[in-house]
Amino acid sequence: MPTVLVVDDAVFMRRMLGDMLKREGLDIIGEAENGQIAVDKYKELKPDLVTMDIVMPKVGEVVSGIVAVREIIKFDPNAKIIMVSSMGQVGLVIEAMQAGAKDFVSKPFNASRVSAAVKKALHGEDDSAL
Repeated sequence: MPTVLVVDDAVFMRRMLGDMLKREGLDIIGEAENGQIAVDKYKELKPDLVTMDIVMPKVGEVVSGIVAVREIIKFDPNAKIIMVSSMGQVGLVIEAMQAGAKDFVSKPFNASRVSAAVKKALHGEDDSAL
């Protein structure tokens, strides 16, 4: 069963996304409320997948989800990261993809879109109909 680290500053969002991922057959092995904790937990837990909120409060050296993506990719170039964005964050999503994220999902979450992003990130499957 693939493992996941869910990163979002809002507990409610972590729980909602975590529930969707569990229904996809994934094991939530950790959660983080900011980018610095996400980087630290990634190094400790080495999950198969990370869902990373783009905008979170600054803690330590990590300013945002995009900086956390860069740090995780620097540690593990093969990391599989899905960005989580609010509507209207297109520029940040593009920057995150350039930093190494594999895909993105928007809030509010759509279960089929989350499923497609997970498949693309973990298995390279792409559903061009989405």
